[in-house]
Amino acid sequence: MNKEVVIKAENVSKLYRLGQVGTGTLSHDLKRWWALTRGKEDPYLKVGITNDRTQKNNSDYAWALKDIDFEIEQGDTVGIIGKNGAGKSTLLKILSRVTSPTSGLIKIKGRIASLLEVGTGFHPELTGKENIYMNGAILGMTKKEINRKFDEIVDFAGVALYIDTPVKRYSSGMYVRLAFAVAAHLEPEILIVDEVLAVGDADFQKKCLGKMGDVASHGRTIIFVSHNMQAVQSLCKTAIYLKQGMIADLGRTDKVINNYLSREVKNCLATNWNESEAPGNEHITMLHAEIVPQTVNDSDGILVSTPLNLNFTFRVHNPQNINLSLLLFTSTGTCIFNVATSSVLLTAGTHTSTLKIPGNLLNDDIYTIKLLFVKDTSTIIYQMEDLLTFEVTDLIRDTNWYGKWLGAVRPSLDFSLT
Repeated sequence: MNKEVVIKAENVSKLYRLGQVGTGTLSHDLKRWWALTRGKEDPYLKVGITNDRTQKNNSDYAWALKDIDFEIEQGDTVGIIGKNGAGKSTLLKILSRVTSPTSGLIKIKGRIASLLEVGTGFHPELTGKENIYMNGAILGMTKKEINRKFDEIVDFAGVALYIDTPVKRYSSGMYVRLAFAVAAHLEPEILIVDEVLAVGDADFQKKCLGKMGDVASHGRTIIFVSHNMQAVQSLCKTAIYLKQGMIADLGRTDKVINNYLSREVKNCLATNWNESEAPGNEHITMLHAEIVPQTVNDSDGILVSTPLNLNFTFRVHNPQNINLSLLLFTSTGTCIFNVATSSVLLTAGTHTSTLKIPGNLLNDDIYTIKLLFVKDTSTIIYQMEDLLTFEVTDLIRDTNWYGKWLGAVRPSLDFSLT
């Protein structure tokens, strides 16, 4: 059975003027008016630069979005990913009708609830209770419907003690908890959520993801923007990857995430530090970290079958019992393994450590390394997040009927059939 299309974007573009607020100078407005009276296109729609924040340009205009086309069906859960400045928030504002596209058309069928930033739709002088009823009315809910959901909203947000307090006195965490609870519980046909959930603590983020999953299971549509690839992977069936205001990829979530990470996340296979700039503290100073593929042909990169040596050099400032703990994370933030050395009494001075990862263990993915220095097997005295990053590829992946091999790892095991 074909599902109904509830959101359709046709050649949607958004042009912003750089440097100042407004449409531009009087001469720009006159040129626009003259083009319009002759039935011509706005001349300034042709001069905007690509939305690349790293490049300086003399143009007064920039495309935040350019020629965006997609369809979202009822009940779809769609993640929108991309680097900062890729156009994600602009697209959500257009979908939420906060702003209009410069050109193109958006067709939406259904009631939308949006959570784009802390405080969206709330009046700071009104109490939490009053804001719940005001938001419900904006969403088209009757007072009876809001009454039915009121206790559930307050309980989910965990702000019962402050429900009669003006929200201007709420912390940012309380604010976003109540805002999300209202948006998710008042039964919109379409729920749009931006990265604002990052304001909440880990427990609340887990609750939010669970609630969004529950909303999706009831046939409602969810559009979710996040830099947390694990959250996008777990919640969304499809994803849209935006790059410099244009769609770089669209499709199954795991495929789009891998495409995004392979383009945006740079391999960091080795790092050396000068003595004066080396990271560390009063216990440890890092000097060198590297990943050495054990392969004959370096041009192939790191393949699924490639064994790896992970080498670390560091300085210990005072004699103490130390063990190293290494955590390996996938592109979506899943920890593949946590391995540790034995505890050794290390003298003051320079020491090295090597971890050997056999071939045919890691799957096709992008991995990051976290390294911990632990004293007496219990106290972390120093740690480094995202110490090294590397990509493992599968040369025959694109020719396999199954696409990417499923699973966090893909070990070569003795599996026979007679």
